[in-house]
Order: sequence, then structure tokens, then C-alpha cells
Amino acid sequence: MSFPVVKGAGYILAHTPDMVLHNGTTQTSERVINPNSDYLKELPKHLRSFEEVVSYPPNQTYIGSLNPQELAKYEMPWYDKKVEGAERFGELGEIMPQDEFIGLMQMSDAFDLVKLEKSFAESVKAKLAKHPLIREELLAKLKEGDSIEDIKKQIDEYHAEAIYHDNEIVGCVKRAHEIDINLNAHTIFENLVVKASGALALMNLLDKNGIDANDIEYVIECSEEACGDMNQRGGGNFAKAIAEMVGCNNATGSDTRGFCAAPTHSLIEAAALVQAGVYQNVVIVAGGATAKLGMNGKDHVKKGLPILEDAVAGFAVLVSKNDGINPILRTDLVGRHTVGTGSSPQAVITSLITTPLDKGNLKITDIDKYSVEMQNPDITKPAGAGDVPAANYKMIAALGVKRGELERADVATFGDKHGLPGWAPTQGHIPSGVPYVGFGREAMLNGEIDKAMIVGKGSLFLGRMTNLFDGVSIVMEKNSGKVEDAKGVSEEEVKKLVAEAMREFASHLLGN
Repeated sequence: MSFPVVKGAGYILAHTPDMVLHNGTTQTSERVINPNSDYLKELPKHLRSFEEVVSYPPNQTYIGSLNPQELAKYEMPWYDKKVEGAERFGELGEIMPQDEFIGLMQMSDAFDLVKLEKSFAESVKAKLAKHPLIREELLAKLKEGDSIEDIKKQIDEYHAEAIYHDNEIVGCVKRAHEIDINLNAHTIFENLVVKASGALALMNLLDKNGIDANDIEYVIECSEEACGDMNQRGGGNFAKAIAEMVGCNNATGSDTRGFCAAPTHSLIEAAALVQAGVYQNVVIVAGGATAKLGMNGKDHVKKGLPILEDAVAGFAVLVSKNDGINPILRTDLVGRHTVGTGSSPQAVITSLITTPLDKGNLKITDIDKYSVEMQNPDITKPAGAGDVPAANYKMIAALGVKRGELERADVATFGDKHGLPGWAPTQGHIPSGVPYVGFGREAMLNGEIDKAMIVGKGSLFLGRMTNLFDGVSIVMEKNSGKVEDAKGVSEEEVKKLVAEAMREFASHLLGN
């Protein structure tokens, strides 16, 4: 069987402090319920500068400048630590400042819905002209700009969504329909953020790995937002919109939704499409969610911490035909939380971890690294959710003890040996297994590890259609260097089969 490979990955963050204040659901809800709350008054004092965001150790890890093992050496908490000499561009991606990202939102706009104030637009265009990944045709989409009076009129009279920078209005996003709530300004704003951040992640994937955009044949977009109108609320298609923006002229695509588990679902789908020979190069990509900005802000402010959920995140992964070099995706070792699995921790871990391992006659300890829900504990612990990756590793280790593959004493150290510290922003789909794909690929290419398991989990009950939990997993493995054809028969085996057939045919002729 010829397995597909992970050929590259890209990860980006866009620092968006003003979107925390004006677009994060925790803050917008508070403004409706309790507009004069102490939390809203105190919140602006807890926002970080761009420099602080760039030097934050988990963020440097997310863009590949710091590996997870190096992050683990920093004493927790991390919010008061910084990486000396940190830069916005990393090995796997970048961290973009808010003003440039707002410019990228206008570049993402295909219907003249984003209006930017004239001087702000000029400033942003000058900055983005120096960005190494922004092509001339994208830069040309930045308009000359509008007067602040016209922008405020759109906000006050026509229900446009304000765009803020440094707590001042610098633009707006217009509604795309007068009565369709799926095309109102708030939703269009969210969807442009998804498209812009997803496109930036895909640009970084292509650039960091020397991939020609025209080689991409299919794109799967797997964020948590959905675009459509009143006749098809989640009809899509973010995937093709992002492919168009990035210049993937030979690509088509579609959106996959599964809450937090969608990226791992998409990774498996991409692997299956490539292995089946339908496409040779498939990208999975996801933009970030403004709704999740400052989601745990109340707990952070209460404890005197900075707002750590202050960046929109995105990622992209390229799955390609086996090249004998890059790590393979073992489509025969897939775990899945089925309808009948149940929701007990043991049932979940069994279905996602040990069931696929049993298919390959593997032990829990045969997997070098498990990438689970890689939530940053700096964010989750103050909010009372604990260290999510550490909790997952304890459950996996406990099952290993039950199976006789680990001693009880090994439970305490299992996470250190087979786990990873959490470093991903809490944007649902972003932490779900995939943050390690780029690191895992490098580790396998460097001969540091042989196997990793990518695990995604989802909370389907959030949609109020079912109480079910969800999850899938897949094993990623170092390439043996042996490449077979699509039918799983090597060239040498074909020669043997042909020779055998010729002998039989000659024998038949002689017999007659």
C-alpha cells in the first residue's frame, strides 16, 4: 500500500487586540448584558503590545521558531516570560500585526464591502508592499481609502461593522444584504477574518516549503465558521475562495465542518483522496475565529493576567503523493469515535488511541509523540480548565497500565516522554492535533522520531442537534523510502508477475 505524505505545513497568528474588545463573543455579550461592567472598564489595561505577543514563548512555538521541547524548559507560567531576540517570521510561519491584517481583510474582499480610512489605507499599503508574500495583484486590491465621515455614516445609518485600530475607528465592513442575517456586517466581518487568516497560512505553507501554488489540486477548509446566505446558511465555500486569493489556479475545493475535530477529519480526507489517486496535492487549511478572542478574558483579568487570547490563528498542511522522503500518513491506522462509542473517558481513549494501534500490532509506547488537544495551559489553567494536554496524557498512560504496557510508576512521566506541552491558541479547531504536524514532519525527516499520532476531538452538542461527542485520529510515520504504485504492487513485483505469466503462457503453448 502506497501511503500519502505530509509535504509541508504553515502556521500564522494575527495580533488583533482591538478585535478582542469589539468582536470577541465574551466582550460583545458583556456589552449587551452589562455595558457598565468593571470587566469592560478594566479590560483595555490588560491588552498586550505586538512586541509582547511576538516574544511570548507559546507564540514563538506556534510559528516554529521554538520547538515544543524548548518550550517545556521555560518555567510556567509563561505569560511573564519572553524569548529573547524573537522575530515575527518563524520557521513555519509568521505573526502579523493588526494594521497589516486589516489590510489583508480588504485584500480578501471580493464585493467592495471593506472600507478603510484614507490615511490608514495608505499606511497599511506601504507596510504590506514590503511583505515578502504579498503579490502585486493582491496589493492592487487595497483601495485609496474613504473619509472617516463616510465610514461613520455606514456604521451609524447602514449597520456596518466598525473596524478599530488603537481603539479608533479606521474602517468598516458593510452588510452584504439588507435583511439576510447570514450576510449582515457582523457575519461578513467574521468570514473575512477566516478567509484572510486562512490565506496567510496557505501563503506561508507554500513559501516555507518551496511549493508552486499551481501544483495544488484540491483545498479542504476546516475552520469553525461557515459562509452562505439565507438559502444555504453554511453552503461555503471558504476553500475555493482562499485558493483563488493565494493563486492556486488549478485547485478546486470544499469545506469540512466538525467543530474542534474538523482538522483531523480533513487530514484523513486529504490522505484518502491522495492515496486513491484522485488528486496528487491536497491542502487542508483553516482560518481563525474572532468569536474566540478573549474568550477566557474575565478569568484572566480577575487574576491580574494579560489577555492571552489576543490573536487570530490559522494553519495549512499539504498532503501529497508518496515521494519516499516525507512522513507518511497511515490510513490503515485511523481511530474514530463512532455513534455507539459512548462518552466515558476510557471509551473515548480506547476508540481514538488503542483501537488503531491494535490494527497495526502496536503498543501505546510505540508512538513517540501524541499530539492531542494542544491547548496552551497558560490560558486554560486560570480559567479552571486545567492543563488539557497533560490530562489527555494521563488518560492514555492509565489505559497503557490497564493493558499491561506501562507500569503505574510510568504514568507520572508518560507525558514528558510521549507528550508535548500545549502551545496553541484556544480557537477550537486550531489546537486539535494539527499544531504538531509541522514539528513532527521535521522530527521524522531528522531521524529524531519514528511515529506520532494526531488526535482531534470535537463537541458536537454545541450545535444543539445531538449530545454526541466526536473524535478521529491518524498515525504519522517516518518514510521507509520504499514507494509502491497506487495499487500497492511494487515495480519489482510487477516484473515477477509478468515473467510468471509468460512462463505459464509458454508452457500452455508447448502443451498444445
